[in-house]
Amino acid sequence: MFLHALANVVPDQRLTQRESWEILRRSPAARHLRASSHKLLEKILTGDSGIETRHFAVGDLDRIFDLDAESLNQAFEREAPALGERALRAALAEARLAPGDLDALVMCTCTGYLCPGLSSFVAERAGVRPDAFLQDIVGQGCGAAIPSLRSISHLLAARPGARVAFVAVEICSAAFYLDDDPGVLVSLCLFADGASASIWNGHPGPTKLRCDNFDTLHIPADREYIRFENRGGKLRNKLDKTVPERAAAAVRALFDRQNGTEEKIGHVLAHAGGKKVLEAVGTALDDRFALAESAAVLRRCGNMSSPSVLFALGEHLKNNPPVKKNGAEDLWLTSFGAGFSAHACRLTRE
Repeated sequence: MFLHALANVVPDQRLTQRESWEILRRSPAARHLRASSHKLLEKILTGDSGIETRHFAVGDLDRIFDLDAESLNQAFEREAPALGERALRAALAEARLAPGDLDALVMCTCTGYLCPGLSSFVAERAGVRPDAFLQDIVGQGCGAAIPSLRSISHLLAARPGARVAFVAVEICSAAFYLDDDPGVLVSLCLFADGASASIWNGHPGPTKLRCDNFDTLHIPADREYIRFENRGGKLRNKLDKTVPERAAAAVRALFDRQNGTEEKIGHVLAHAGGKKVLEAVGTALDDRFALAESAAVLRRCGNMSSPSVLFALGEHLKNNPPVKKNGAEDLWLTSFGAGFSAHACRLTRE
């Protein structure tokens, strides 16, 4: 399948890490934290976390920890369709398509729940045809973008001429939780909101990028190291300190399976999980790849969960306009997260 357009968007509300610290510091809910928890939050948010700014869709962040589970999911119900529609319209404009031209809309998210799925709401808001195929992929966490693309490849294998939109949208601020667990505190310092939309077809498009060679690795034995759990009706992120090493090992295993093919991987675009994650992944790949785009996304936007790897792709395309292959390098995308799972695919210039 071929990429025809890609658009990445973030909410308008933008905070520096230090501004986030000030909000946390004065939050009434934070007064119940241990002194060591305050020190950890301050260390990350005022130090070198690899993140400078993040964007949030939930408006009143001063009260975010006072909201109950129902209010948080209502925030997701309000903000996710709006941000998803915004990304979709931007991608359609880039592809010079109207919403009615779409034959399918595939969406992924993990930071809230809707039934019918998020695709129904975005399709309605954007004006997608009533007979377009809608598919929602949920529960795959930060790694969801690449397995979602794999599903789209199956759709296009059956109908190459179809125009398929993919939207990954996360409202991580609607899943913020506060307690003294270090993993919960680190999550508060890393995650942010964003959406990525892309248009795919079975025939070559303006970007000249073909997407294939999908691969996956899932390790249920490591599930408890990184996942959402339900605590009092709220989503609570479990994030173990060993996640960077586990992510790096999984990425290396996928890389070794892919890099033995005839066309060597020339450039790696990874999910921007966090500074320590990117450092561990880089080390696991023998420092052959700078992961500069992933680091730039992390610095500017934080960890947006599933859209992050596509933001890294957008960063690369911005600086590397489409050209015919002529020996140009293959791109290798990798994402990872809850499960524990890791995924990869290859983008080749035609």
